[in-house]
Amino acid sequence: MLFARRIWNWCCRFRHRCGYGVHSPSDFFLITSVIYEKLPYYAYERLKASASCKTLPHYREKVNRLLFRLVNYFRPKTLVEVGKGNGDAFRYMQAARSSMDAISVDGSDWEEVHRQLEKELKRKKQIDFLHIAFTPYYKEVFEAVFPYLHQQSIVVIGDIYASKERKEWWKQLTIDERVRLTFDLYDIGLMFLDTKRYKQNFTVNFF
Repeated sequence: MLFARRIWNWCCRFRHRCGYGVHSPSDFFLITSVIYEKLPYYAYERLKASASCKTLPHYREKVNRLLFRLVNYFRPKTLVEVGKGNGDAFRYMQAARSSMDAISVDGSDWEEVHRQLEKELKRKKQIDFLHIAFTPYYKEVFEAVFPYLHQQSIVVIGDIYASKERKEWWKQLTIDERVRLTFDLYDIGLMFLDTKRYKQNFTVNFF
């Protein structure tokens, strides 16, 4: 069922491939040379060999590799992830820039997550890269971290179509005036806040 749904979504997004319809040179480069990059990076095999789950679905490994490339491209100094999952995504991001101040936060309830977040946000003061991963508190996390984001911050949100509620939240973010640029990759969403940019929302066929 999952495979059939992914094939259907790929067909629906077919015209959104290879940067079609994107006119900004920087956005086109992000899609064609970062999101669609096919060349093997130096750390891929090592990270795959040490993965906590050896039978990771292809699309999960593909997302982890994209997270690696995003960190490698944008070179953030501070990174916060909320919702660890099996921890592999965080390891991929760390491997891309070992010198950055990175932390992964998780907890059994929002109070615990919020306490950890507050501690890290006060220490870091500014967040360059936010990864909202496997957490039921995605809305709360975004609002708690937002005051610490800046014009050049990157926000990555996992599983934007995982549920009807999450899908609707992503839709609201695309029209949120605080958000200037979004990329809908189905498995994840990318968000940029630079107010100098025209407000745009792109769909990318990333399967």
